[in-house]
Amino acid sequence: MDILTIILEQIGLFVIYIIVGVFLVKTKVFNATTLETLSHFVLKLGLPVMIFINTVSGVDRAALIRSLPVLGLAVVFYFCTFFLGKGLARLFHLQGSRAQVYRALSMFGNVGFMGIPIVSSIFPEQGMLYISVFTIVDQLVLWTLGVQLTGSGEKSSFQLKKMINPCTVAIVASVLLVVTGIPLPQLLNTALSKIGATATPMAMIYLGGVFACMDIRSYLRVKEFYGIVLVKMVAFTVVFYLATGLLPIDESIHLTVSLLAAMPAMSSLVMMAKASGTEGDYAMGGIFVTTVCSIVTIPITYWLLQLVG
Repeated sequence: MDILTIILEQIGLFVIYIIVGVFLVKTKVFNATTLETLSHFVLKLGLPVMIFINTVSGVDRAALIRSLPVLGLAVVFYFCTFFLGKGLARLFHLQGSRAQVYRALSMFGNVGFMGIPIVSSIFPEQGMLYISVFTIVDQLVLWTLGVQLTGSGEKSSFQLKKMINPCTVAIVASVLLVVTGIPLPQLLNTALSKIGATATPMAMIYLGGVFACMDIRSYLRVKEFYGIVLVKMVAFTVVFYLATGLLPIDESIHLTVSLLAAMPAMSSLVMMAKASGTEGDYAMGGIFVTTVCSIVTIPITYWLLQLVG
């Protein structure tokens, strides 16, 4: 099966999950309270367990050393998207909490819920290793800078306590196990793998449910969301791929990290924004527009990468 077919298949699964979420809300199986509970499950258990088990299962000390280029590329990746988001916010004259949430939408892609299934399907052997290493940086940046951006419309000093959450605890615990070489008991590994496997379907079902509750038409007219689609998800992806192609690294590494740039805005951001009471609906609008557009742009972007590669 060629890579484009794999990508289309994964996107098809995402669409099905989202439709299920819409259906559950429309048939009144789910309501606002149910969706809130579902978001807590994803953020407090599903995502942390998925991060933990993917890192522990996909990385050992030797592999971690061999994958250091991914770690370096992840740092460069977020350095670039930090300034990209800041530039886009200024371009569209956004201010206050809306500007900060928009920067978060521009920086953080749906790596966990969409990136992992796509990359691990394209590269069954080393894909999970690469994305596990990338996730270490991704989640540390998300739960530090990302929390700051979605947590307040005003500039505030860094608070160490904001780093202490289920996801960062999962990252620290998984890295400690990798470094020390302590294996997980097989029964526990199996149980956590099954729990972690629910994170992507539950997150996409949650998105579908929230999409069913929102005024879709009003967000389709918000022009800055299409700036994220065109500039970050398409143009930046191609440029990043070309730039990393000049480095002496494996093709699978720079294709993996480049594809992660093509992901739509991270679905966790709306949960984080709603939890702190800052522009939750706006964040949901950005996630809706970028997610819907990604159904078309991810295959097109991959085609462009093969064209320029």
